[in-house]
Amino acid sequence: MAPAHLRGALNMMFQLATTLGIFTANMINYGTEKLRPWGWRLSLGLAAFPALLMTVGGLLLPETPNSLIERGERGKGRQVLENIRGTKEVDAEFQDIVDASEFANSIEHPFRNILEKRNRPQLVMGIFMPTFQILTGINSILFYAPVLFQSMGFGGSAALYSSALSGAVLASSTFISIATVDRLGRRALLISGGIQMIVCQCVVSLILGVKFGHNQELTKGFSILVVVVICLFVVAFGWSWGPLGWTVPSEIFPLETRSAGQSITVAVNLFFTFIIGQSFLSMLCAFKFGIFLFFAGWITIMTIFVYLFLPETKGVPIEEMILLWQRHWFWKRTVPAF
Repeated sequence: MAPAHLRGALNMMFQLATTLGIFTANMINYGTEKLRPWGWRLSLGLAAFPALLMTVGGLLLPETPNSLIERGERGKGRQVLENIRGTKEVDAEFQDIVDASEFANSIEHPFRNILEKRNRPQLVMGIFMPTFQILTGINSILFYAPVLFQSMGFGGSAALYSSALSGAVLASSTFISIATVDRLGRRALLISGGIQMIVCQCVVSLILGVKFGHNQELTKGFSILVVVVICLFVVAFGWSWGPLGWTVPSEIFPLETRSAGQSITVAVNLFFTFIIGQSFLSMLCAFKFGIFLFFAGWITIMTIFVYLFLPETKGVPIEEMILLWQRHWFWKRTVPAF
């Protein structure tokens, strides 16, 4: 439903909502941790509140114009479109949706089509973007921040406080991306964010490797420095790979493969979230401070990948996205010119 000139910023509201939810959960955990011995029950039970809001919201939320028109309810679709845009002058956009809907309904095998050679660039991005997003290590920090900080010598409460801080930083940094993505472009944010994350991961690894060995605890000064550097890492993720890991795949697929492409993107993201979530503690025990170098290596690879293979999608209408691949130095070999 987003208008083209605000597509990037509005797309990132998804990431903002997610990060605000993570921050809220961290703050609830920090507060209920003091209510022993039943605080964890309160923390777990409060999850019913957002579930209730989503259920009520789902009942009140209107269908999108695209969905209504695709199901043959053009009158309702136009009415919803007029309400969204705040004007009855929607003839051109309404006709575009009708045409797109008719074309979409004529596509019978989107998953088969996405495997064709001409759709290979989008398929590659739909797989690698969510993969790289998780291999930054951000989920490991957010999921296991209390364990991670405790292993560095923080107490239980301090660990929860530090994880809440990282959640707040992640939520606030998303505003940077919302404000700049449609001005600076996707590539600039992804590459600069990647460089900052590499530096932060290497600095944390260096500090822990030099100062945190032989069963020693970090001094207060170095502990604070580690938290600051991790927050800088979270900031970089929050305005680059965090929101753009979803935004870029959402705007590059042509209509004929969009449903299949988005399904693949989400599935890959959740798959690697599961893999990293299940393996992180074992990797932390095995690699120790080297775990940060492990993620830094992946961030280096993905930053180079973006520089070489991802064209800039800023301001390009979705229906003209195919032209980017046809002009790209590498992908023009696989995407035929029409």
